[in-house]
Amino acid sequence: MSDKNSPLTAPRLPRVDPPLAADERTMLTSYLDRQRATVHLKCAGLSSELSGSAPLPTSPLMTAGGLVSHLRWVEAFWFEVVMLNQPDLAPYSREDPDAEFRVGAELPLPRLLDEYAAQCARSREIAARLELGASARRSRPQPTLRWVLLHMVEETARHNGHLDVLRELADGVTGR
Repeated sequence: MSDKNSPLTAPRLPRVDPPLAADERTMLTSYLDRQRATVHLKCAGLSSELSGSAPLPTSPLMTAGGLVSHLRWVEAFWFEVVMLNQPDLAPYSREDPDAEFRVGAELPLPRLLDEYAAQCARSREIAARLELGASARRSRPQPTLRWVLLHMVEETARHNGHLDVLRELADGVTGR
């Protein structure tokens, strides 16, 4: 495992442009995979020390590491918990609904990115086994896999915007 302060030098997932024309599943999964890869790209070269800093005084939980941790657990929630009705193993609770952000600020960034990549791989496997119209096994009302994929594109893209700002504030890097 990497030292807590060692920077990540390269993205863990390749960022590929989605096709301009394809079937619905390919479009949804391609856009989601591009957003997932962008998380890694936004964090490339950022030290674990800077990834745990919260530069916005009014948002003390907003750290790059916290966002990567959050995205990991969001993937687990929607694909494993909601779609398959598996136990929710995330660190958050009713008493501490933001625990994944706190944990992410403390853990080394390479570890967080490895865990995120592994979770995305599990999510990809789950999605590949289900029809787009498959309903969730847990949750009321029951979203479909199509809805979950689209929601994950939106969620991940929104947090990539947050990572843009945090990265620029951390070390001045922009445009990734």
